[in-house]
Amino acid sequence: MPLLSSSKLSMESRKEDSEGTAPAPPQKKLSCQCHHHCPEDSVNSTCSTDGYCFTIIEEDDSGGHLVTKGCLGLEGSDFQCRDTPIPHQRRSIECCTGQDYCNKHLHPTLPPLKNRDFAEGNIHHKALLISVTVCSILLVLIIIFCYFRYKRQEARPRYSIGLEQDETYIPPGESLKDLIEQSQSSGSGSGLPLLVQRTIAKQIQMVKQIGKGRYGEVWMGKWRGEKVAVKVFFTTEEASWFRETEIYQTVLMRHENILGFIAADIKGTGSWTQLYLITDYHENGSLYDYLKSTTLDTKGMLKLAYSSVSGLCHLHTGIFSTQGKPAIAHRDLKSKNILVKKNGTCCIADLGLAVKFISDTNEVDIPPNTRVGTKRYMPPEVLDESLNRNHFQSYIMADMYSFGLILWEIARRCVSGGIVEEYQLPYHDLVPSDPSYEDMREIVCIKRLRPSFPNRWSSDECLRQMGKLMMECWAHNPASRLTALRVKKTLAKMSESQDIKL
Repeated sequence: MPLLSSSKLSMESRKEDSEGTAPAPPQKKLSCQCHHHCPEDSVNSTCSTDGYCFTIIEEDDSGGHLVTKGCLGLEGSDFQCRDTPIPHQRRSIECCTGQDYCNKHLHPTLPPLKNRDFAEGNIHHKALLISVTVCSILLVLIIIFCYFRYKRQEARPRYSIGLEQDETYIPPGESLKDLIEQSQSSGSGSGLPLLVQRTIAKQIQMVKQIGKGRYGEVWMGKWRGEKVAVKVFFTTEEASWFRETEIYQTVLMRHENILGFIAADIKGTGSWTQLYLITDYHENGSLYDYLKSTTLDTKGMLKLAYSSVSGLCHLHTGIFSTQGKPAIAHRDLKSKNILVKKNGTCCIADLGLAVKFISDTNEVDIPPNTRVGTKRYMPPEVLDESLNRNHFQSYIMADMYSFGLILWEIARRCVSGGIVEEYQLPYHDLVPSDPSYEDMREIVCIKRLRPSFPNRWSSDECLRQMGKLMMECWAHNPASRLTALRVKKTLAKMSESQDIKL
């Protein structure tokens, strides 16, 4: 075994002036007692050497003491018998010469524990010092990096002088279409980043009020010259604002027949709050407004109907993928909640009452909203309170009843044989202008009446088919109603038969 360790040298014959050094080499062969260090030619635990006898004591891994005795050759013994402490190791050696078996009487002792503790403490101190130094250097580098980044951003040109801390820079020349396309290509699929939305909201100029409802007001505004619609909710309608914003920002929600969402924001102080929802602006207004002032030909009627049901079909359909879209039911479908674009197609709006289907848990996500739908468009199962609120398909079928009434409104304004009816709301001849639940329940549930068809429809094939379609949508039994996809396919076939390209 190697004997490079601390030692305490004891010799019987040495000069007084050589204290602390190895003894003079012996002149004859020396016999020594050996234990744990006996050479192969040893006999009766005895070894012989031309150097020294030694005894060593050391601490083993379990904390016990191990004593070893044996012979050291002359060559190198001067070094091995020196007192050289080794950190983390408690050992001590004594060497002797002068008489045979002198190492019998050697009893070296282990060095005190404080030496080891001191060595360990010294190492820990060094490690701590190094760690603190490295962390300090890293902190300084981070601070320098942040400082230069801040200075670089400060030097950037700003679009608006009054930009606040919760706004972001939108380069001049960027249109809303550009921003939305960028957000879609980035892969999120859930609308513009929040900071961009807030920036747009703060930079909008309100131009004129264009509508008012039970939820609040609608204004036409401008952002960098582009017209936008700004829906300003009453403070009491915060749940509707939150729900509509949440639904619009659902992944993969964007569709040409669903109103294009741009931004949402809350402005206010502790005493007042304004809730903004910013969307695309459509100057034709709602389908209700459009039908009141416009008559339709067959192509115009099919275009309005097909585009409306296309938006509803996208809403109702769940998309299953890594970034999927849940199935959504509208719950307040009516002609006032559908907008007409410049090209004569429709898009569905006002999603404040919408419900989502959570496919993972098979549950319906109903908004915590005190607002209810429009009584005139409510299906029988809602009016008589038989709708199963825990079954998502119930809400889908309720939407289809309402859509049947919208088809009736559209078809009445289609000219055939030079005849057209003036615009009217469904059940206009059966209930008051602001019907109660009782009024609607009596007509829809008890008497099971539906809007009547003008006689001229029977002599026009397209209007006759439209009549059949709406009857299958507003059937009393929800299970008998057509789905949005089935209505979409039927309208597509009708357009083909009329040689109309939608």
